[in-house]
Amino acid sequence: MDLSSLQSVPHRRFNPLTQEWVLVSPHRTQRPWLGKMEEEATPSQTSYDPSCYLCPGNERARGARNPHYRSTFVFDNDYPALLPDATAIELNDSGLLVGRSERGICRVLCFSPRHDLTLARMSSEAAREVVDCWASETASLGAIPWINHVQIFENRGALMGASNPHPHCQIWATATVPTEPSKELDSFSRYREGHQSCLLCDYLRLEAERRERIVCENQSFAVLVPYWAVWPFETLLISKQHVQDLVQLSATQRADLAEILQQTICRYDNLFETPFPYSMGFHQHPMGGVPHDEWHLHAHYYPPLLRSATVQKFMVGFELLGTPQRDLTPETAAERLRGMSATHYLDRCSSTKSI
Repeated sequence: MDLSSLQSVPHRRFNPLTQEWVLVSPHRTQRPWLGKMEEEATPSQTSYDPSCYLCPGNERARGARNPHYRSTFVFDNDYPALLPDATAIELNDSGLLVGRSERGICRVLCFSPRHDLTLARMSSEAAREVVDCWASETASLGAIPWINHVQIFENRGALMGASNPHPHCQIWATATVPTEPSKELDSFSRYREGHQSCLLCDYLRLEAERRERIVCENQSFAVLVPYWAVWPFETLLISKQHVQDLVQLSATQRADLAEILQQTICRYDNLFETPFPYSMGFHQHPMGGVPHDEWHLHAHYYPPLLRSATVQKFMVGFELLGTPQRDLTPETAAERLRGMSATHYLDRCSSTKSI
């Protein structure tokens, strides 16, 4: 098969040096962009923006009009990186030019009809509705026979590639398990075989004993700066119960998840008193009907800010070509985050929290 056959469809390309795959979405360049770097640290001051294609009642880029939603709102991405009906194509030239078409479904989840709110400043009830929606989408997408992974992620801020400041996340369901979850699955499996226990259960137990890197916790979840963190204020959210996905969480656990997410984001924003940019994503077990008892539900936060709202960490030089490196220790980062208030800096002078 000639390479040109892959140029117009979502596909994966194999890197024979690292033995890893990269996802390519050549049709994606048409999507609109509303992010601006110079406005990164300026919170939105309006609850409704007539020019925002995610606000209730507004027209989106390709002509569809949003309903006048009052809670969460999910829709299929107008500019999806993956397509459910992508033609099956295989390319293999000497084991060096290797590519395969990739099927998938891309959805957008608006957290709130309010343009000016983030998950941190929503009411606890509204934040819980977001968690419930994540679980519902995981269940419905995971039930599709050819879907093998559901990735929920939020890019917050133009610095992290968010194309719109309206509070939202994305949900990508893919036919194959992506690179990072695939590597974690291998690690979970190897650890289970060698220790007859769960990697993250054991790791969380160790961190709970040492109390050096834990940022915040409640009955069901803990957030900590991992011992191996690369990003300055990277955190790892871990379920205290051994569950594999969001669907398995009880009502109490879902409420606790909403609470711990709000606490974490408040601490991030309070650190430099700015809307803190980050990429966050949940890692759930692979779908497809095969049980993965070795898997443990968790989420990663990867924020780039280092010393202020204008000083970021970039992967360059030795980090890009050799091994990731950091100057701020995970213990110091955890101490700074732990010392931040769980009340958002924008709400400190207000008697009522945003809803």
